[in-house]
Amino acid sequence: MAIANLITLTDAAAERVKLLIAKSEEPVLGLRVGISTKGCSGMSYVVEYAKEQRKLEDVVEDKGVKIFIDPTAVMFLLGSEMDYVEDKFQTGFVFSNPNEKGRCGCGESFHV
Repeated sequence: MAIANLITLTDAAAERVKLLIAKSEEPVLGLRVGISTKGCSGMSYVVEYAKEQRKLEDVVEDKGVKIFIDPTAVMFLLGSEMDYVEDKFQTGFVFSNPNEKGRCGCGESFHV
């Protein structure tokens, strides 16, 4: 089941997901996005390969890729946009999340 507007991907994020899937040494269905409790602000995004769909996971299909959403992360990710940034300061997935109330100074964690 997918919740409308749970998470969207930019073109850059979708292209990076496609590249990661193609480079994977094992068959994968897409990427899984979740939330971990860590960092100085309390929560951090977790992105990993999804080899299978887990029980109660939502699946978002956007721009030709599948993103599996950990059920414990849904309420924190609702309405978010996943992007991929590559510049002098960082390389990786970044999230624009309307639920965030603040981030730590280094940008590694957030709180709602």
